Amino acid sequence: SFFRIQMNGLFRGRSPGRPRRPDPKSKLFTKLGIDPIWDSHTNIELSLFYNDTLAEVLKMEEDYINFKSGKGFAFLSYPFVLEPHVKSISLLFENRINMSRSVNPLQMLMLGQYPYLKLVVKRNNIIEDALTHLEMVAEEDPQQLQRQLYVEFEGEEGVDEGGVSKEFFQLIIAELFNPNYGMFVDIEDTRMLWFNPQSFELDHNYKLIGMLLGLAVYNNIILDIRFPTVLYQKLMGEEPDIRDLLQSHPMLGNSLQQLLDYDGGDVEDIFMLDYVASYTGLFEETITHPLVEGGDKIPVTSSNKHDFVAKYVDYILNISVSKAV
Repeated sequence: SFFRIQMNGLFRGRSPGRPRRPDPKSKLFTKLGIDPIWDSHTNIELSLFYNDTLAEVLKMEEDYINFKSGKGFAFLSYPFVLEPHVKSISLLFENRINMSRSVNPLQMLMLGQYPYLKLVVKRNNIIEDALTHLEMVAEEDPQQLQRQLYVEFEGEEGVDEGGVSKEFFQLIIAELFNPNYGMFVDIEDTRMLWFNPQSFELDHNYKLIGMLLGLAVYNNIILDIRFPTVLYQKLMGEEPDIRDLLQSHPMLGNSLQQLLDYDGGDVEDIFMLDYVASYTGLFEETITHPLVEGGDKIPVTSSNKHDFVAKYVDYILNISVSKAV
């Protein structure tokens, strides 16, 4: 999706092509159990590697050109020393280049087309208008998505020089991500957003929302949306595990980790669990789902607890939200 493409661009500095999970050949991993690339429980904060002075004096345009051409030294080749807002400038450069390449002025003139992606919406019907228009563009001429966004509220005068687009995103994001809309829910113990497993929305509506978020990134518009890191890992094709659940759903993750850490032989008596996953529904009711056929009749024991946890994590972070991601 368009959002996935933008996320790949944003996280390009994370050593593309390298596996997320530990490299068994790494001496740090074999001797200390530490994955030097992806261990989320680091003893040193990543921000300590940021070079504030470099962020102030670095000429990002020159560095970006050197990075893309490979003809000179570029700090972008060592992104860990750059603060996130500095790295985001390189994404802005790349997006502007793509925008200019997507427009053929002569062809625009001959066909009477706009040199940008124009979105006309009504304030009282902003979600349906926006998603319907984006769906049409995606089917008929997806190259338009690479043009600069221009938003117009129907019946209102004004030229979109950036402010109208920002207002548009603020309004539509507030509605789309409101739990009452039914597509997303708040994770109680982190106040982050996650996909609603009970959503009645069609798959393509989530795809359109992804396209909308991609447009925001593409047009350098910052959105106040709080997703757990595991979502971005999934977009990068990485397979989540218990470490990701600990970060995204801490209460559930800690409970499952306690089960894994327990070394007694009486797991069945102490934890009294079956092969069933559970979560809280929209109306505070408990929803249960068997992890295997007949799971409600299969007790969790010391011999199968690792398989149980793996299936539980897979259900929460993959299966239950498969139509959304």
